Amino acid sequence: MDIILTADVKALGKKGEIVKVSDGYARNFILPKKLGLEATPKNLNDLKLQKAAEAKKAQEILEEAQELAASIASKSVTLKIKSGEGGRTFGSVSTKEIAQAMKDQLGMEIDKKKLVLADPLKNIGTFTVPIKLHPKVTAQLKVKVEEM
Repeated sequence: MDIILTADVKALGKKGEIVKVSDGYARNFILPKKLGLEATPKNLNDLKLQKAAEAKKAQEILEEAQELAASIASKSVTLKIKSGEGGRTFGSVSTKEIAQAMKDQLGMEIDKKKLVLADPLKNIGTFTVPIKLHPKVTAQLKVKVEEM
């Protein structure tokens, strides 16, 4: 019997896949637990429409991320940090402070976890910080670190 899975089933398949199982397994396990539907022409058509809607939504999310990346690329954020003699800084600038500065200066709320910073910024100058907005889209934000 062909079944359309409505949830991930261990050792069988992922949600949305069409799998062939024995009649007993389908009747006694898959269908009673609502883990799948029988692969009738109506259910197959519904699956096709659902996948098309998901693909369209994923495309819209990607386009929004690309627009946001384009707007971020033209902007910059300025942060002030205490420094001593010879340009040595006391402390550093982390993703949390950059995200807060974006909210205050640009009015954009970006999660600090999306900022890709290998090490906190410990020097004075201008840095480019990548922001991972989407698995396929990474924006570049200019961060200026100045003396206080």
